[in-house]
Amino acid sequence: MNRTVPQPVRANLADGREILFFSSGVPTVPGVDYRDLPHRAADSPTRLRFDRQIGDWVIVAPARQQRTYHPPREMCPLCPDPDGRSSEIPAADYEVAVIENRFPALSTARVGSGFGLPQVPGFETEAMGYGRCEVVCFTSDHDGSFGALTPTRARLVLDVWAQRTADLLARDGIAEVYCFENRGEEIGVTLAHPHGQIYGYPRRTRRTATMLARAAEHRNSKGGSLFEDIVAHELRSGERIVARTEHATAFVPFAARWPAEVHVYPNRHVHNLTELTDREADDLASVYLRVLRGYDALYGSPLPYIASWHQYRSGTDGSVDGEQEGYLHAELFSIRRSADKLKYLAGSESGRDAFVTDQLPEDVARDLRAVMA
Repeated sequence: MNRTVPQPVRANLADGREILFFSSGVPTVPGVDYRDLPHRAADSPTRLRFDRQIGDWVIVAPARQQRTYHPPREMCPLCPDPDGRSSEIPAADYEVAVIENRFPALSTARVGSGFGLPQVPGFETEAMGYGRCEVVCFTSDHDGSFGALTPTRARLVLDVWAQRTADLLARDGIAEVYCFENRGEEIGVTLAHPHGQIYGYPRRTRRTATMLARAAEHRNSKGGSLFEDIVAHELRSGERIVARTEHATAFVPFAARWPAEVHVYPNRHVHNLTELTDREADDLASVYLRVLRGYDALYGSPLPYIASWHQYRSGTDGSVDGEQEGYLHAELFSIRRSADKLKYLAGSESGRDAFVTDQLPEDVARDLRAVMA
């Protein structure tokens, strides 16, 4: 890792799940979780089933139907609870907390498991829902947001993501680590407290596999990096750039699929968050904050969005299915296409994955630049 990231204070919740506290100063002192929770089973309660039509795995997780759904504020499971009786976080306060998900889609990933997916799936191939799902609480302030964080706190969250990425990639059977945030009820968020999630997948997701395949084709035909060339092209054009610093660049992509879609890249080609230097991490956090604040200024109210970080393994030699081509970046997008209209994924998008965009990307970039100035 090219910088020193904070290490967590670790504790366990009443059912045996892990909770990790990260601080930039005085470490958080965990309390005791006194809740009466059933202990976690040793095996994953979820399953992976292979879809022969498209060659991808589907996660089957019926227990997630029981997950917490829009609790009243006084019962928020992500607010600090020094008494350890009503929350997931038994502490008087915290800066950033990471909780092993109580209702995971994937679980049980560990060093030494030896887990691997079946290599030649049949028509009814099923595997254990192996992996890891974590909840990342950005702040103890229930009414806050990522965009409202200070630059120091935003940088701490990036460092937490980096620490968790390194930890999860070191576990057997983890093929991809995905850090993301869903914000807003329109997106489907069921807990109002500012938080994101991390998934450790046992296979490379379809979108990642597609992007790496396209990057390999570009390398073979053009002799360069697809992602580097995309960033360079956007910089030459300038029309869709919304922010640019010494170490980071944000732009609306030429063929944006979603409303208010913005991609954020470090200017140096790195594979994941662990490879950033201190100055690069500071700049990336700063540009990321500017985009999120621009989102909320775009229509004068909090914008529902998904923030999706693309990461790849470090130090590959080209033998791991082209993963050396991967370039760390964040893709942010909303489903709000105007101040009072939402974009629904109807027939074309949902049925055929054939997107129809309602705004010119150049107009979106112009509007974002205006509110980000």
